[in-house]
Amino acid sequence: MTDGPLPGAGAPRPAPDRDPGLQPERTRLAWRRTTLSATVMAVLAGRRLLRSDAPGPVEVVLAVLMGLLWMAFVVLAHHRMQAMAVGRPPALPPRTVLLLVGCTLAPALCGAVILVPGH
Repeated sequence: MTDGPLPGAGAPRPAPDRDPGLQPERTRLAWRRTTLSATVMAVLAGRRLLRSDAPGPVEVVLAVLMGLLWMAFVVLAHHRMQAMAVGRPPALPPRTVLLLVGCTLAPALCGAVILVPGH
């Protein structure tokens, strides 16, 4: 009997480089669908503003904000898809996760304000 731990016991197992299945492809496609949905939402908000007689300053500011959030989301999604192409991507930092959540929720709130009658 040995007094110490067995060799190799407790040592972390190396993570495989890549999922051999189709999971990375499905995840990449999900990022693309989400980016497409964000694009459609930004275009519809812009269309709503262009069709109104005289958009107020609140609507114009919200439209610009939605455009900036859309661009930030597209850039973050593109970087994430590129990271997935070469192997197991690193975990997203909490700051990036919060930015992605903000880029998803804020346009919905802006769109709700734009669609409120009287604005």
